Amino acid sequence: MDPFCGTGTTLVECKKNGIKSIGVEPNPMAYFASRVKVNWDINPELLLKHTGKIAGFAEKVLKSQGLEGPGDSPLFGRSRGNDVSLTELSAEGQKLILKNSISPIPLHKSLTLLETIEKFNNRPLTGHERLALAKAVVFGASNLNFGPEVGVGTVRTDAPVVKLWLNNVREMAQDLTQLHQLRKIEAKVYFADARALGKVLAPRSIDAVITSPPYPNEKDYTRTTRLESVVLGLIKSKEELRAVKRSLIRSNTRGVYKDDRDDQFIAGHQEINRIAEMIERRRIELGKTSGFERLYGKVTKLYFGGMARHLSDLRDFLRPGAYLAYVVGDQASYLRVLIQTGRLIADLAENLGYQVVKIDPFRTRLATATRKQLREEVVVLRYPGSKK
Repeated sequence: MDPFCGTGTTLVECKKNGIKSIGVEPNPMAYFASRVKVNWDINPELLLKHTGKIAGFAEKVLKSQGLEGPGDSPLFGRSRGNDVSLTELSAEGQKLILKNSISPIPLHKSLTLLETIEKFNNRPLTGHERLALAKAVVFGASNLNFGPEVGVGTVRTDAPVVKLWLNNVREMAQDLTQLHQLRKIEAKVYFADARALGKVLAPRSIDAVITSPPYPNEKDYTRTTRLESVVLGLIKSKEELRAVKRSLIRSNTRGVYKDDRDDQFIAGHQEINRIAEMIERRRIELGKTSGFERLYGKVTKLYFGGMARHLSDLRDFLRPGAYLAYVVGDQASYLRVLIQTGRLIADLAENLGYQVVKIDPFRTRLATATRKQLREEVVVLRYPGSKK
């Protein structure tokens, strides 16, 4: 099981190795991607044939608008759709994405292609076609770049969206051809919160856990997938976005709410509370007064409280002797106060009746704030089968 499965890497690797797996993910875009990526029942020849029809129709529409020629290449080296009424996102959708995330013509082409996919809807294939479009939008048509946080980079005034989409579909078809014999290996993905697993899991059903949860930093994980979530219609309003954030472990100040109570799960943990107090003292010393900076200590406690709540809840679904591996990283995002995430999670787990087998160094990475090397580790646990 991967209780923070994201876009499904653990599940795909399990399936490739003949291992049954379960993933849990509350971000609708990541959940959608995982669900599609473990569906290997698709006939690759039918997928290619169907997407060929879609591409032909979309190119015909765009060409009639003076925007595209054959093969989705701009006519005369540039698009000519100056007189075309370009399709846009809804006013609500535009507010949800970063400004200048995508230029008008690439967005119009993407939405035209999406409309065509829906027009030619073939239910077994549509998920793969939509996921291929999401990748084309983000990595070929948008202006986004990805570092520690997502931002706007080089502006693309145009992009061959249909061509990019077809290339992604062809890669999918190649993978499906190679992996077809493993299609019956079971892989399930549930749209759920890792702190409330009883809604989706059966008691004593999990033999092993391999996962990488969020780290306590200022990375808003919903921003990373915001553009494709809005383009595909998976998030349509601020209310829906807020609901997604509430279902996540609190790991950044943009996802903290007044009624959050996960910090009560670590109320008696001296070290976590000491670190939170140190962050608050540092904030006052440095004269940091923004609303986000005032929440640094609070979100630290909420993060570890959420992880304690997850580990506590998880015990009911583990078989006696189950092993767990959590890939986590130390952090210094909050005013350069060091947070040794792996050591603290191991301590929380031990207090909940888990055995700490080892903390394995995985790699080091350069902290953007301090320019120092921070450790990433694999916390390996064993659950003996009885709660303290």
